[in-house]
Amino acid sequence: MTAEVRPLCKPAEYKSDIKPVWCPGCGDYHVLMSFTRAFAELGLPPEQIAVISGIGCSSRIPAYTSCYGFHGVHGRSLALAAGLKVARSDLTVVVASGDGDGYSIGGNHFIHACRRNIDMTYVVMDNHIYGMTKGQPSPTTEPEFDTALSPGGTGLRPFHPLVIALASGANFVARAFSGNPNETASIIVEAIRHPGFSFIEILSPCVTFRPDEKAWKDLVHPAPVEATNDPGKASRRIMTDDGFNIGILYRGDRRPYQLHMGQASAELAELEREFET
Repeated sequence: MTAEVRPLCKPAEYKSDIKPVWCPGCGDYHVLMSFTRAFAELGLPPEQIAVISGIGCSSRIPAYTSCYGFHGVHGRSLALAAGLKVARSDLTVVVASGDGDGYSIGGNHFIHACRRNIDMTYVVMDNHIYGMTKGQPSPTTEPEFDTALSPGGTGLRPFHPLVIALASGANFVARAFSGNPNETASIIVEAIRHPGFSFIEILSPCVTFRPDEKAWKDLVHPAPVEATNDPGKASRRIMTDDGFNIGILYRGDRRPYQLHMGQASAELAELEREFET
């Protein structure tokens, strides 16, 4: 089925009437802006887009769009999205998550979603902290970052999502910064258009519990190299970057997962009779 495309769509068409309740200065405001700008550029009717999420500050996004949405349980957004995309391949499925929801309780789903390579887009707003639960360290928090809940820091090596995504089979890997909403929107558009599982890490500062992240706007910079389809080259680039390279880092050419629908082996009435006996 070919999706309907409407010319000259406006971002406001993809916004709901619900007012966001993020903290003032949260980077997720700009991410929401990037979502609606990306959807407008794609020109898809809102009813042809589904935004799925789990739990966390970032996972509020489905309520703030006029698209189909589902606010699921903690860490299970990718499982929900995969089931939806397989059942309704005509829909454009976008998943909104955070570093806690996506990499901690949802980490196993993340790995296998990359491996399955179902045609959907996974956007993770990473602020290196649990914002909704008042500043707990997340999987991407720096080991020495001192908080009331982890005095002196955790001492644990941070999770490296881009490396994990690439090694697990994601077909598109990119990093963006929430403070650049137009560039972020362009990356989201390219991710949605690219076949297979696309992963975007968006650096989205939490100015409430990580005021030091205000400096990210001065640290981010365009990736010095073009995107590659060679996973070996992409791996070396991602492993050696400073964590602030912005842009598309890998465009793979793996064939997306295809559901092979066979002919039913039994009619419904026949199955019902078996349960009756």
